[in-house]
Amino acid sequence: MKTTAVIMAGGRGERFWPKSRTNLPKQFLSLTSDGETMIQKTIKRLAPLVDTEDIFVVTNAAYKQLVHDQLPQLPQENILAEPMARNTAPCIALAAAVIRKKYQDAVMLVLPSDHLIQYEEMYTDTLKQAIRVAEAGENLVTIGITPTYPETGYGYIKFKRGGEELPRGVYQVECFVEKPDLDTAKSYLSSRKYLWNSGMFVWKISTITENFRKLMPELCAGMDAITEAYGTPEFDRVLQEQFAAFPSESIDFGVMEKAEHIYTLSASFGWDDVGNWLALERINQTNEYGNYITGDVITINTTRSTICGGKRLIAAVGIEDLIVVDTNDAILICAKDSTQDVKKVIENLRICNRRELI
Repeated sequence: MKTTAVIMAGGRGERFWPKSRTNLPKQFLSLTSDGETMIQKTIKRLAPLVDTEDIFVVTNAAYKQLVHDQLPQLPQENILAEPMARNTAPCIALAAAVIRKKYQDAVMLVLPSDHLIQYEEMYTDTLKQAIRVAEAGENLVTIGITPTYPETGYGYIKFKRGGEELPRGVYQVECFVEKPDLDTAKSYLSSRKYLWNSGMFVWKISTITENFRKLMPELCAGMDAITEAYGTPEFDRVLQEQFAAFPSESIDFGVMEKAEHIYTLSASFGWDDVGNWLALERINQTNEYGNYITGDVITINTTRSTICGGKRLIAAVGIEDLIVVDTNDAILICAKDSTQDVKKVIENLRICNRRELI
């Protein structure tokens, strides 16, 4: 069966402000020393699995040109522009509608555009196994990450051993759970029955369509209309009308938490969702003082800090556990234990009508 990939690239990356902005969000930034952007890395590591002409990117209409500029190898028609933000279920439904028109049925990998993978051969092998499970029946497959510490910023998957017919490393999903508090996260880690929810999924187009039909019928009706209109002069109009009517719902809540035949693979391929500025010291090499530094920076008695300079010299004296990011029009100074609150800066800027800084 044909294998396709859908890359979700419509996010705004607000926790990476001030580098990530409305007109250049995180997935289009380079956050590693090799200069490749997040979305370029995502596409590159799919090479052993999916032909380039079978990779589809779903993004905000405002980012369509950005996607084309950074991924010129993709066919232009494979860049699918959402008319407005409607969460992950409508994003996936749009891509499935288009792929269904092209191939009738196919395996569909659904992947975020802004994650990093350290061990790419292990990643490839994990997805190959997920593809086999998806092809074997009406199965919804999610990739779970073996947790290494009690993270409170991720959702979790509770898994259990299934029947003897399941391949090694494949488990039944018992339930999905929301982001826990610290004590709950510690209990999840010690129980060894939970995985981090990576937001990566594998299924057949026919399988996800049938689940939309059962669990989100209003979404499926719009999906049918989009499939019929794709490739005709009516497509843009139909897409606008149907997408506006879609519920703003995540695939987790809309389908995965309610469906049957859900399986997970436990993976340990060096996954990082690069969710906030703390990620830079995980995905890049720090110096002997525990600092990650780029740009024109002088440090004196400075430890365990991330400092990203711009055109100006930054002199950091006697600081520890800070994030400092300089751009042309804004500077972020943030305690490491407050990185989740960077989004509140965006909220404040909106309230103050300072949209030029968002």
